Amino acid sequence: MSKQRIAFIGAGVMGASIIKHLLNNGHEVTVYTRTKDKAEPLIALGASWASTPAEAFQQNDIAFTMVGYPSDVEAVYFGENGLFQTAQSGNIVVDMTTSEPSLAKKIFEHAQKLGVEALDAPVSGGDIGAQNGTLSIMIGGNQATYNKLLPIMQHFGQNIVYQGEAGAGQHSKMCNQIAIASGMIGVCESLAYGLKAGLDLSTVLQSISSGAAGSWSLSNLAPRMIKGDFAPGFYIKHFVKDMKIALDESEKMGISLPGLALAYEMYDKLVEEGYADNGTQALFKYYQ
Repeated sequence: MSKQRIAFIGAGVMGASIIKHLLNNGHEVTVYTRTKDKAEPLIALGASWASTPAEAFQQNDIAFTMVGYPSDVEAVYFGENGLFQTAQSGNIVVDMTTSEPSLAKKIFEHAQKLGVEALDAPVSGGDIGAQNGTLSIMIGGNQATYNKLLPIMQHFGQNIVYQGEAGAGQHSKMCNQIAIASGMIGVCESLAYGLKAGLDLSTVLQSISSGAAGSWSLSNLAPRMIKGDFAPGFYIKHFVKDMKIALDESEKMGISLPGLALAYEMYDKLVEEGYADNGTQALFKYYQ
């Protein structure tokens, strides 16, 4: 697509990096986030500011949303000052929040009534992927809309895959989060074992990160665990939200996921102990 006028709702850890990629590639971006201070560095780079999602979308063609919880998504789209208040026929909305598949379908169906195209497009790759423009993006909605927006998403994504009809992107993200949840337990237990055995954990990682045990979490988050760096690339509170969605969906489908249930229980305990705003690698605290 040629240079576009884009509204971007949410300027958190990942959203801010995505907005920078859009600005660096010549797109006009209007930003709304609940805390304007978070948007100030983006405004300094050339973004415009809007006081509501509706205002942000008023003069733009495409809206990307990346907020915290399904309730936030609901408000951003359907609320009194939501995107659908000013959406016009021919506009496109893309929700990149990890949210409920049923809500993705609701957005898609309401958008259709307005002549608006909609995609659910949750991402994986954390703060590093957002900064480097290498996010994995899972797309649900009409394939024609996916094809139309692919050139824009390539500014911040590397592995961008069309998954199917509305909601399929969110279901795919649940698969991603389920794999990470149990995998994080394995990474933490591996390091806890190595520490107790008196090994140099950085040296251990040199051996196991490139072998059969290798994973994104082992390569990117285990070094942070060793350093005691628990700053969020992805918040525990949001991961707990994602796991709860996956557990609810699995219950609807009649399947049991004991690994996911265990990870949810462990992370939920960390939330109770005050670590909700730490990164997911803080699961290592559970073993300390």
